[in-house]
Amino acid sequence: MTPSGTTSGTAPVPPAGNADAQPAWELLLPAAEAPARRRGRALQEALRDAVRTGRLMAGTRLPSSRALAADLGVSRGLVTETYEQLTAEGYLRSGRGSGTWVSGAVRTARATTPSGPNAPEASDPYGSGVTVDFRPGTPDLSLFPRAAWAAAQRAVLTALPHQALGYPDPRGLPELRSALASMLIRRRGVVADPDRLVVCSGVAQAATLLGFALRSRGHGAVGVEDPGSPEHARLFAATDLTAVGLPLDEEGLRPGPLTTAGLRAVVVTPSHQFPSGLAWSAERRGMLLDWARTVDGYVLEDDYDGDFRYDRAPVGALQGLDPERVVYAGSVSKSLAPGLRLGWMVLPEALVDEVVERKRTMDLGHPALDQAALAHMVTSGGYDRQLRRCQRMYRERRDALLAALEKYFPGTEVTGIAAGLHVIACLPVRFGPSERFLAEAASVGVTLRPLEEYGTARPSDGAVRLVIGYAHLAPTTISAGIRRVAEALGGS
Repeated sequence: MTPSGTTSGTAPVPPAGNADAQPAWELLLPAAEAPARRRGRALQEALRDAVRTGRLMAGTRLPSSRALAADLGVSRGLVTETYEQLTAEGYLRSGRGSGTWVSGAVRTARATTPSGPNAPEASDPYGSGVTVDFRPGTPDLSLFPRAAWAAAQRAVLTALPHQALGYPDPRGLPELRSALASMLIRRRGVVADPDRLVVCSGVAQAATLLGFALRSRGHGAVGVEDPGSPEHARLFAATDLTAVGLPLDEEGLRPGPLTTAGLRAVVVTPSHQFPSGLAWSAERRGMLLDWARTVDGYVLEDDYDGDFRYDRAPVGALQGLDPERVVYAGSVSKSLAPGLRLGWMVLPEALVDEVVERKRTMDLGHPALDQAALAHMVTSGGYDRQLRRCQRMYRERRDALLAALEKYFPGTEVTGIAAGLHVIACLPVRFGPSERFLAEAASVGVTLRPLEEYGTARPSDGAVRLVIGYAHLAPTTISAGIRRVAEALGGS
């Protein structure tokens, strides 16, 4: 192979792993050193990736199979097989006596880094100098019960009949729907019929499924809480529904804007409003249901963290008061892990058939093995044990946050402490303005989020209002993060 790396030759070449290997083919050396059983696939993947990313440009002539095999220290047959496979896929072209070339049919794709509010989180959340991120709504993923989940998977793999591994019922496995219905009746006061319960990919898919059903019924908009979760508006926008912000007060959704907005659907978090942390008053809960009956509308109840109550019994689900007007949605994202993508929705009878058919056409049903494993955990008591474990840990972390705020920012008013994975902290005016406070925190590697990020209201009193998540942080980390911000601001 000549130094250009584009033509073959007969000169001696260094073996794989040698520091003097020809630079043009160094990108293939890791593949050549892969275990023997997967070396062929690794070589194909490496060469395919080199063409896709433009490291091997269209028109580049590859060395002969004999020369490249010698260069990499692998068998000629392995290289020949790689060339043949990539030629069949269109990445390479070849002709008798003309050699092998990179095909001109490939369009290279440059790697990009997404930015903006919808960019995925980095695998290292502290890679940009952030050492403490008080992100709200984030569970501690290290609490995922690996041993219990693995045991559940082993148990269901042994017991599941072969037919259960076919395309599942789009509503979900019958055993999981029955287990979830019993649990929701017991823990959340939901009126739950297994035939009206649909297993879905978290509350996000539940909202999307409902959005499509509403759109088919002529709805053009849906009400969302203000302040509230920005995700609700984005999810309904994907179904061509406009989100209309509805203001809250200390009791819940204000009745005036709801009745004058001309809406027939709304999404709410009445048991532990996000992000304010308030539990709606009984009067406002009743008012919302009266409105739904009057306008022939529907309410989506997002019970995103209803199981996490620390100082009093959980507030029962709104759905229990009128199961024909309220769609109840929940998931294991906070109790187990969001990566499982396991959730549920309990539907009014009038919506069941349409939502189930939409679920079927969307994804042909949820993975059967994960459903069976969750059913095993629920019926065996493992899920309840996990909830108790999380409650103990999260209560300890909440208490650590309250103590740190009291010590380093005296006079701070903290609300929403009775439940959930976050609190609202309103700091005295002397610590403001908010922009300065957040900038000082960021300068010492602490990320905090202002309450106004979640709504349209912009208070003019100069106070710093924060939404502080704590569940994913160790108590020592919580205390250190709050102390660091206080020190950056010159102490309390």
